Amino acid sequence: MKYVYYFGDGKAEGTGSMRDTLGGKGAGLAEMTNAGIPVPPGFTITTEACNLYYKENSRLPEEVLNQQGEALSRLEREVGRKLGDPADPLLVSVRSGAKFSMPGMMDTILNLGLNDRSVKGMAEKTKNPRFAYDSYRRFIQMFGNVVLGIEKDVFEHEIKAMKKARKVELDLDLTEGDLAELVETFKQKVAAEAGRPFPQDPLEQLGMARDAVFRSWHNDRAVYYRKQHGIGEDLGTAVNVQAMVFGNKGKTSGTGVGFTRNPSNGAKEFYGEYLLNAQGEDVVAGIRTPNPIPELERDMPEVYRQLRDITNRLEQHYRDVQDFEFTIEEGKLYMLQTRTGKRTAQAAIRIGVEMVEEGLITKEEALLRLDPAQLDQLLHPRLDPNVKARPIARGLAASPGAAVGKIVFTPEEAVEAAAKGEAVILVRAETNPDDIQGMDAAKGILTATGGMTSHAAVVARGMGKCCVAGCSALEIHAGTETMKVGSDTYKKGDLLTIDGSTGEVFAGRLATLEPEISGEFETYMKWADEARGLKVRANADTPRDATQARRFGAQGIGLCRTEHMFFAEDRITWVQQMIMNAPTVRTLRDRLAQVEGDLADAAGDRKARLEKERDGLKAEMKEPEAKLEAALARILELQREDFKGILRVMEGLPVTIRTLDPPLHEFLPKREELMVEVALLKAQGGDPKEIEAKSTLLARVEDLHEFNPMLGHRGCRLGITFPEITAMQARAILEATAALAKEGLRVYPEIMIPLVGDVREFRHQRSVVDRVARDVMRETGMEIAYLVGTMIEVPRAALTAGEIAAEAQFFSFGTNDLTQMTYGFSRDDAGKFLTEYQRMGILEQDPFVSMDQRGIGQLVKMAVENGREARPDLKVGICGEHGGDPKSIDFCYRNHLDYVSCSPFRVPIARLAAAQSTLRAQVAGPRSTA
Repeated sequence: MKYVYYFGDGKAEGTGSMRDTLGGKGAGLAEMTNAGIPVPPGFTITTEACNLYYKENSRLPEEVLNQQGEALSRLEREVGRKLGDPADPLLVSVRSGAKFSMPGMMDTILNLGLNDRSVKGMAEKTKNPRFAYDSYRRFIQMFGNVVLGIEKDVFEHEIKAMKKARKVELDLDLTEGDLAELVETFKQKVAAEAGRPFPQDPLEQLGMARDAVFRSWHNDRAVYYRKQHGIGEDLGTAVNVQAMVFGNKGKTSGTGVGFTRNPSNGAKEFYGEYLLNAQGEDVVAGIRTPNPIPELERDMPEVYRQLRDITNRLEQHYRDVQDFEFTIEEGKLYMLQTRTGKRTAQAAIRIGVEMVEEGLITKEEALLRLDPAQLDQLLHPRLDPNVKARPIARGLAASPGAAVGKIVFTPEEAVEAAAKGEAVILVRAETNPDDIQGMDAAKGILTATGGMTSHAAVVARGMGKCCVAGCSALEIHAGTETMKVGSDTYKKGDLLTIDGSTGEVFAGRLATLEPEISGEFETYMKWADEARGLKVRANADTPRDATQARRFGAQGIGLCRTEHMFFAEDRITWVQQMIMNAPTVRTLRDRLAQVEGDLADAAGDRKARLEKERDGLKAEMKEPEAKLEAALARILELQREDFKGILRVMEGLPVTIRTLDPPLHEFLPKREELMVEVALLKAQGGDPKEIEAKSTLLARVEDLHEFNPMLGHRGCRLGITFPEITAMQARAILEATAALAKEGLRVYPEIMIPLVGDVREFRHQRSVVDRVARDVMRETGMEIAYLVGTMIEVPRAALTAGEIAAEAQFFSFGTNDLTQMTYGFSRDDAGKFLTEYQRMGILEQDPFVSMDQRGIGQLVKMAVENGREARPDLKVGICGEHGGDPKSIDFCYRNHLDYVSCSPFRVPIARLAAAQSTLRAQVAGPRSTA
């Protein structure tokens, strides 16, 4: 098997299409060599060799070592110098190069081959001793850090001390003697820090450097980068060994990096920086201030013309923006790298649109080039990338964007501060539904616990709020209104900056940039809509959210959660009144029905006793029934206006409204807090009426308390035991629909029953809805078009989808709960171990972020197939958090769902992801059913 590929002498053994084998850098070097572009010769050790290195316990087989030796000999013949020659040494660079570009994540060593003897020969040969010793000190510095693991600061400290002693500011001002002295100091530091002398054998240096580059595949920053960008762990990196060319030989030499177009804003302009008399790391390390690349035309006009010609050819050849590196050695230009340039979303869209207009690429290619997740950059404020700061903590990147504000610890404080015009960050152990107003008022949310689908994450995404969740480094002390991170304490009112796109938390105020949406964005998204074969809806609970969703191109609402409306200040009292009285009324009605049934067969004294009990029950029921009816009537009035607002905004588009889902206790004060309040009132001799009221409330909370509320009395189970709640919500929806229809608006409500596990549950709830619909149509004299369907979120519902589809007109997969129940993971607690699961390879990704296609996906696939077999026109969508995840969207398209639904700010992402799925399927053939 071939493990080493040579490039040089105008011809390469590899090609640009061999990225899997040669890595992106090696493939680019091969392609440039074959195109006749001046590239220093060298060879690439393949990604397969990297994987072998790990498989063989950090050793390479003789076959690989022999091929490396043959390639090295060929390189020595081509350049006319030998590695380690004391009179005229060959020096090489050793660089990483994975299939996918990972800028700065892995390691590089330059000037390899120098030792105490060859540095003298190099000084003599070049007649430039300063250049020789500068190259040697750089080599020891890089080798010491990358290969031997010595901190960079060890060497930087010595350089700074030398410059201070010589009273100079720049490295360039150090003399040949200064650099020779630094070399000796560096060697002493290596011996002290590494416990061994600096290696003098160039072949040993090469082997150690090669292995260090292989090891850098698993360094912390590379692992983190791959996780963030979804790059596989098993790809490995190639190693590129290339003859050195030197930009530090004097004023006719230099080095630089650039892009064929501006990677920040997409402008068609030559973009980059260079330094004269420098090596590559000087440009990116900030040791000296580089010059803008257009100034190279003034310093070296012929080199500049050649560089422009080559880079233009590269962009035309690759038909994409190129990120290139170059070195000029004594007036001669060499290209060291070309690769597809990383760019912001704003730049990617502008570049894509302009390249289509130039005829360089097609619309379809433009759509396929942008990672949909990058669109987040355009929709939220973001941290200024030019500001450098060290995070104090890191959590989960739960909702994108950046936010700066004062720390507050309660939702009430957030609301009060916002009313005064102050920006705040709401810091909580974890949020709950009661916090909704504070979350809305805050600029951003930071929680110590919770995962990517925790309450904080889901609600923040729906609001378009920045959120960092599950930041376990936080110790929150609500009593003292302080937060500890390590040994540092932050108090209420301190400034904090959070980045929901990375999960990072910073002390103080960092600069942010507002989102920019250009005309090219509209063009680009229009192309996406023309291409996609999957509709995109939004999850929206308020007219404001619905307006935002429509502005971002949503084709309806896939999930309107009615419970979020219940927490508003003007209605929570009525909701609590409903909860306090509904169970009492239900109990009394059940007993009354039983008594009246017994009366039918009763006679004599027994009949008299039953009649007396009946009359007593009716009397006892009057007050709670009146309170319940009053509460339902008021909530009906409020909900009707809620639904009118949302349906009006979405006129002409479907709106799926879920009936009440969470357990009732969520709308009442916390049990523990009430217990403390009652105890304190009793101990302090409080108002007896207040004690009685609080005690009654506590008793109801105790009645509703559940050990596992997520699997308890919620969803359709609430509607079955309290059908008046379902009836009230159905009436509010249908009366709102009738009122808007009278105004001439086209509205399409879809009533969704949650948490169905048995068709009989659905049948019961649909009968309630249909009965109310008949009443409303009779009362209004209008025919109302509506659908009744269900969420498929209980595994049993997926398994019996055929039965349910015979009754339900649509399915919407609630994949948050479906994942939770199928895996047996609590989505609020799983963050404690899911990261470790991913690190250990037990899970490839968080199943709450991207759908588990082998498990959850099979349930979805089965339910779609069986459901459509029973009802061919069954409408099927997904409304869990996976509706905004590109991988999950692709699964939904391949398995014939009609739509996905996600938070408003993810709608553009879903539109582009759906277009890409459609385009990929057109290339691959008919849609898969796997």
